[in-house]
Amino acid sequence: MCGNNMSAPLPAIVPAARKATAAVIFLHGLGDTGHGWAEAMAGIRTPHVKYICPHAPVMPVSLNMNMAMPSWFDIIGLSPDAEEDETGIKKAAESIKALIDQEVKNGIPSHRIVLGGFSQGGALSLYTALTTHQKLAGVVALSCWLPLRNSLSKAVIGSNKEIAILQCHGEADPLVPLIFGCLTVEKLKTMLNPNNITFKTYPRMPHSACPEEMMDIKQFIEKQLPPID
Repeated sequence: MCGNNMSAPLPAIVPAARKATAAVIFLHGLGDTGHGWAEAMAGIRTPHVKYICPHAPVMPVSLNMNMAMPSWFDIIGLSPDAEEDETGIKKAAESIKALIDQEVKNGIPSHRIVLGGFSQGGALSLYTALTTHQKLAGVVALSCWLPLRNSLSKAVIGSNKEIAILQCHGEADPLVPLIFGCLTVEKLKTMLNPNNITFKTYPRMPHSACPEEMMDIKQFIEKQLPPID
């Protein structure tokens, strides 16, 4: 890739099979690209929904001895009390809000957009949904955590106090342990309507996805983004 690392290539897109009246924006995990998740989304696609899987910019990651890799923000450590890249997380959230704005300009209102992600991408999707003024249709948060959780409270949440959240986690996840998912759900329930939060766990699933989880995601997307024509 030539030129400035911050200009990541254009997102991988799974177009709607007919006129797109809704969209899913899905953010990959650390060191990955949007292509694999675009393929996964193509496997569960709904005809009126467009799937957008952007690629994170390449940057040095402290956790991986400053090696450069696709990353939405820097990760310094994996323990619950690890220092966090506050500037990077906020900057990344702004870039996702800009992507949502772009879809709104393309004719899909924000309340017809589900934001989602896996691991670091899931963390960013939760943080973005909680801090944006754009009303969203829902969040799919896979194998992740809530960034900057001590800075978040009921008072800071913009337009998404009633948002539907599907949070999923593998019970055998060695990288982002299940307890991170549990603590995240508990925190979210103090800030949002707890009736709109679903937490699903999958026995023996490591830090990855599984067919059962993909079906749960498909059902959630279909429920939150029903056809309107």
